Amino acid sequence: MDTLSYKTNSATPATIQKEWLVVDATDKVLGRLGSEVAKLLRGKHKPNYTPNLDCGDNVIIINADKVKLTGKKWDDRVFFYHSGYPGGQREVTPAMLFAKSPERLVERTVRGMLPKTKLGRELFRNLFVYAGPEHKQEAQKPRAIDLNTIK
Repeated sequence: MDTLSYKTNSATPATIQKEWLVVDATDKVLGRLGSEVAKLLRGKHKPNYTPNLDCGDNVIIINADKVKLTGKKWDDRVFFYHSGYPGGQREVTPAMLFAKSPERLVERTVRGMLPKTKLGRELFRNLFVYAGPEHKQEAQKPRAIDLNTIK
């Protein structure tokens, strides 16, 4: 058997082809939406996926104000953050965050599913979230995608 014929093909920055995708969040469960979008941002749906490179696509999420949470998670789940000052620990529920900015809730979900590295921060910049059906990236000619067709 010729072992030289079995070579692993890794993507390089020159061979990466990025696409613009639009995902409609209407009536989608937040966590499932976040995990599928994280896969698209990471590039795991592509055959030339390379873990150490940004080979994912640019993703636009529209209708973030129509996303759902199952069960009592709107009020029972609590997010904590700290202002940096003594006694500055704050807590917010998804309902409070959603009322203030639905985009932030979706962004927080997707960010939590990306790697906590420099690459993860770079990948997060490829995400654009809008509360309504309009977005600013029409010039890039994004392709609408149904998350149920991605494996």
